[in-house]
Amino acid sequence: MSIWRLLCTPPATGAWNMAVDESILESIFRGESKPTLRLYSWNPPCLSLGHAQPFRDVDVERLRTRGWDVVRRVTGGRAILHTDELTYSVAGPADEPVLSGGVLESYNRLAKALSYAVRSLNVPVEVKESEDGHSQQNLNPVCFEVPSTYEITVNGKKLIGSAQARRKEGVLQHGSLPLTGDLSRICDVLVFENESKRQNAKERLLARATTVRSAHGVESSWEQAARAFVYGFEAELGIRFENGELSDSELRRVEELVSEKYAHLSWTERN
Repeated sequence: MSIWRLLCTPPATGAWNMAVDESILESIFRGESKPTLRLYSWNPPCLSLGHAQPFRDVDVERLRTRGWDVVRRVTGGRAILHTDELTYSVAGPADEPVLSGGVLESYNRLAKALSYAVRSLNVPVEVKESEDGHSQQNLNPVCFEVPSTYEITVNGKKLIGSAQARRKEGVLQHGSLPLTGDLSRICDVLVFENESKRQNAKERLLARATTVRSAHGVESSWEQAARAFVYGFEAELGIRFENGELSDSELRRVEELVSEKYAHLSWTERN
């Protein structure tokens, strides 16, 4: 049985959250940390952009008016508004059995653990599989509008959005489980040609994505969801968790990554 580290970190800014995920991956690559499942949230609410997504998708004035944050991920995909959710990240070496093989192989294994976790919250989820085995092309700036291969759905609506990066240091996958709230809020801080198109995007999103509260009809707290994730990963993947904390070297690297990368305009505001 493989032993992994479990981290539950307090709510933090977008730059800090993304820096932590990268710092963990680097620490694992150096042999200083075990494969890690991290469970976390965001304060203030934060819009995260996919690695290659143009910053011009963001309506900066509307974002600032709401007091929301913005950050760019190292993983691909489209924009996500992180609020009222549980966020997870998985980091480990490419030869770790759970993460080995190609993107779809590891994505599938993790999807099974995620679906196990959410079913334990009494949400009747399914694992979305595209007919051609590939993600659907999505030119919309909103991540949650279109389910990709092996993503988690309820009655055809996307529930968990995930993205993966495979680097020389190993594999990083992170994703979001919306617990409650209005998913269409993200459209308020993205650029649309006119308000009619913004409203159409909101309606389309609500028709294609959901939250635990909407799918289940009952509130699930962050703590309940976190316990479900631990349970699902251990049961489905045959791993055992040890509670841990970020090491001093990981924390030092986080501060470097925040100032040099994730809070830096040259990283965030690329087009």
